[in-house]
Amino acid sequence: MLIDTEPLCRLVSEIFVQSGCSTAESERIARHLASANLTGHDSHGVIRVPRYVNWLNAGNLRAGQSISMVTETEVFAVVDGNRGFGQTIGEQAVQLGIDKAAASGISIIALRRSGHLGRIGDWAEMAVESGLICIHFVNVAGSLLVAPFGGVSRRMSTNPVTIGVPLVGKPPLILDFATARVAEGKVLVAATGGAPLPEGSLVSGDGEPTSDPRALYGDVDPTRTTGKRPGSGAIRTMGEHKGSGLALMCEMLAGALTGGGCAGPDKPYIMNGMLSIYISPSHLDTGHTFAEEARQYVDFFTASEPAAGHDKVQVPGEPERRLRAERTAAGIPLPETVWHAIRQTAREAGLPDKKINDLTAPCAS
Repeated sequence: MLIDTEPLCRLVSEIFVQSGCSTAESERIARHLASANLTGHDSHGVIRVPRYVNWLNAGNLRAGQSISMVTETEVFAVVDGNRGFGQTIGEQAVQLGIDKAAASGISIIALRRSGHLGRIGDWAEMAVESGLICIHFVNVAGSLLVAPFGGVSRRMSTNPVTIGVPLVGKPPLILDFATARVAEGKVLVAATGGAPLPEGSLVSGDGEPTSDPRALYGDVDPTRTTGKRPGSGAIRTMGEHKGSGLALMCEMLAGALTGGGCAGPDKPYIMNGMLSIYISPSHLDTGHTFAEEARQYVDFFTASEPAAGHDKVQVPGEPERRLRAERTAAGIPLPETVWHAIRQTAREAGLPDKKINDLTAPCAS
């Protein structure tokens, strides 16, 4: 089915209002989740709504939180997210990094104990809109999903790495990827009737590569699980030892260094840590060559002769921009199982069917 962005956001926002969030925070959550769907990152989109509400009701997430300053100088800060929604906490932490880098040329923000930060590309886009280069390392304390290269047992989460680079006269470069072969949300999408996983994305409990989401979730409803994923297998790392090594470094930088903790069985909540570096090209580029050199190289890069099966060479962020335009015009595709889970969550939050239909009419089809 297809649903337009505006009515989808209205319904999602109202679910969180009914669940105890302010109108402003609810609208922010809905906007960021829908933005992930618009860019094709359905794994970080509205499929998360039932799980977020479950986390909120269980006390794992807290409504109405702000970052707390742990320590601060002109160029760095350590901030605590107080288990608040990542869509609120992430925005505050990134704005702090932007403000410091604009003043000093560079900043480092160590964020700990944030709720799920969603699509990290959103935060990179926010920084590049202010003319900054940014680098983000993320981990998930309390979430064990991914086996290290050469192993079967889960030892880390999907631990994304994201880099944003602004370009003069061109759309920015936004490199945003999980260090796992697939994000956990993509396993969730596959388990709920969406796109199937690439072959060998997971490893079963007996060590065999598989694409069956039950290796991660077992037979439970994956949209409703608030903690452990009871399957006997794990997600595999991307790039074999390279992805495994990057994921390990995310644990060191986003988990150990921020103070939020690394992934492990002793963590009571699923919380994100994020170490972010912000660089102002106007401060660092003393020869004033960055803009032109970057533009020329992107032109050279994309002028490569396309390989068989490809129309052209793309740069990071280009597929997301294309999908955003297409889905804004045509609507966001949702599997029936996901739409059913969202509507059921709305009912459980106290919204009658007539209200749900009024919020989403006339765009659901």
